[in-house]
Amino acid sequence: MKLDAIIARSRKFVQPYRVTNGKHFSLTRFAPDDIGPFKKHGKDEAAALLDEGVEALSALQELLYASDTWSVLLVFQAMDAAGKDSAIKHVMSGVNPQGCQVFSFKAPSSEELDHDFLWRCAKRLPERGRIGIFNRSYYEELLVVRVHKELLQRQHLPQRLVTEHIWKQRFQDVAGFERHLARSGVLVLKFFLNVSKEEQKKRFLERLDRPEKNWKFSDADLRERARWSSYMKAYQEAISHTAARHAPWFVVPADHKWFTRLIVAAAIIDAMGSLGLAYPTLGRSQTQMLAKAKRDLQNG
Repeated sequence: MKLDAIIARSRKFVQPYRVTNGKHFSLTRFAPDDIGPFKKHGKDEAAALLDEGVEALSALQELLYASDTWSVLLVFQAMDAAGKDSAIKHVMSGVNPQGCQVFSFKAPSSEELDHDFLWRCAKRLPERGRIGIFNRSYYEELLVVRVHKELLQRQHLPQRLVTEHIWKQRFQDVAGFERHLARSGVLVLKFFLNVSKEEQKKRFLERLDRPEKNWKFSDADLRERARWSSYMKAYQEAISHTAARHAPWFVVPADHKWFTRLIVAAAIIDAMGSLGLAYPTLGRSQTQMLAKAKRDLQNG
């Protein structure tokens, strides 16, 4: 299938999950077990479509790198065991590693805590022509830190700045940061992998039952699970305050990993396909130089 057709199909797939205006956003309207048009044919058809999508992403990445104008930032947020790692692995499997950078943001270091909360992510932004992937991101400030308000104390903020307005201010800061990125030629796409509490339990039990997956489990996972409702409220507010046309959120059903991967790939293909990427056109002198080089090689 031609690239243009895959882009058009991707746009159709991803439309129900895109959030560009948070004014009337409600997380409860998005079902974690939704599999869209694949209720009948399911996994096999989705796998074939994903294979085509991976090839399309490879072609788009080559255009992105050659044009050297735009960069792409993919932000992944989710509850534990939602499948962020596997989604990144499968969707980006055909991408040239030289044109892709992945950063995972865990608990901030002492150096990072001595800077503003955007600093550690800002210095990892992708340069032009490249795709940057944030596995967790500056949104942790609106999620984990909001749920665990005691973490604010570690940030050495002047006490008079830690008011009841701090979360509203941080929503504004993040929205302004993403607006700046968009105006600087960074395509910002944000993914919330929306797993259900029941599916998370199933995946946690699998990690405990399978020795090769034991290392993935931590007792902290259960402590965070106990705060599920607080996290859902935090996600609701973070998405509703930061969704924008220039920095959309995609609330991706995550109870079926094969469907999650398809929608993530479709969102990236659709967005990159809208950039008008093309190989650079050569000027007259460059064309003449290439023609001369070809003659010299043929005669050498």
